[in-house]
Amino acid sequence: MPDEDTSAVPSRFHRSAGGVLVRGGEVLLLRKREPPEVRLPKGHIEPGEDAEAAALREVREETGYPARILTDLGSRTAVFTLRGARVTREERTFLMAPAGPPLPRSREEEARFEVFWAPAAEAPGLLTFESERRAVEAGLAAADTNLPD
Repeated sequence: MPDEDTSAVPSRFHRSAGGVLVRGGEVLLLRKREPPEVRLPKGHIEPGEDAEAAALREVREETGYPARILTDLGSRTAVFTLRGARVTREERTFLMAPAGPPLPRSREEEARFEVFWAPAAEAPGLLTFESERRAVEAGLAAADTNLPD
């Protein structure tokens, strides 16, 4: 079978950053309402923003938790189709710990996501996307040596 010609398919590239937020044997996850998905907190890196700042901002906006970065878990590339366009997204992920109690979230974020703590052993299996499952697995492995006492 010949290869499919994708030259006419529009494509986009963007960078995102987010976190695997851990506390006492749990991982913070988001349950997206529409479409129904379980995700990690992450989002676009804004112009002039570095990956660390974007990850901290996205975690705070989406979950309410101020966080601190414990270690860099590296980048993964996700390729998918969205509204007829081929999207390549570089996802940078950081292992994080809460830096205080949750703060109020915007009404928009409250409507989009339910925030919940999942047992670490169950968290990878709850996530919708493979790239995020791998990020949580890497985060849990790194947490063994990077969690504060």
